Amino acid sequence: MMPRILIVEDEAALTLMLRYNLEAARYAVDTATRGDEAEVKLRESPPDLLILDWMLPGVSGIEICRRLRARAQTRHMPIIMLTARGEESERIRGLATGADDYIVKPFSVPELLARVKGLLRRASPERLATVLSYGDIELDREKRRVARSGRPIDLGPTEYRLLEFFLEHPGRVFSREQLLDSVWGRDIYIDERTVDVHIGRLRKLLNPGREQDPIRTVRGAGYALDDRFAKAAE
Repeated sequence: MMPRILIVEDEAALTLMLRYNLEAARYAVDTATRGDEAEVKLRESPPDLLILDWMLPGVSGIEICRRLRARAQTRHMPIIMLTARGEESERIRGLATGADDYIVKPFSVPELLARVKGLLRRASPERLATVLSYGDIELDREKRRVARSGRPIDLGPTEYRLLEFFLEHPGRVFSREQLLDSVWGRDIYIDERTVDVHIGRLRKLLNPGREQDPIRTVRGAGYALDDRFAKAAE
């Protein structure tokens, strides 16, 4: 799965420019123009990295940053603060509030892309890894190949994305709604039962003649890639 980035910026031209360049660099991009709108999106589906303007209508960027650092779910989310404030005292304030990086407008797009890549690499190296593995399962992103115990497995596009997502987050339990948002995209309406259908297909393809199923159904919660964690969660 492509790393997900949320841009919170009220300047339409800047948002458009950032979105174009980030998508060209193979990131999945969502946007918000107000602080309160951003808070809703951040609670519903936290991104892998946040690009946050300091001055926003609704709730300021500095306040959003403070609230994110106070919540366990988003405490370690990489945050790049964008601002027209270039004074040293303001940079210190932004970093002290919890921002990981601080970029003053106007800025170089290649420099921003380099900082995004660097923060993602440190925060979630598995999101940028070429090969993902768990147990005897291996997924090669460059060749788009999947194997289990060295045996090639042919997956459809949706099953491939599901497995890739699980391999990026081993040991975590995801609800059907979370899987829909992360694998299919929040802008596409699909019934939650569709998740069960594709999970079923993925299981059959991964487990021909096997007793051990790496993808477990966690009662009342959803799905997880890690049977020990899933059993503990039950």
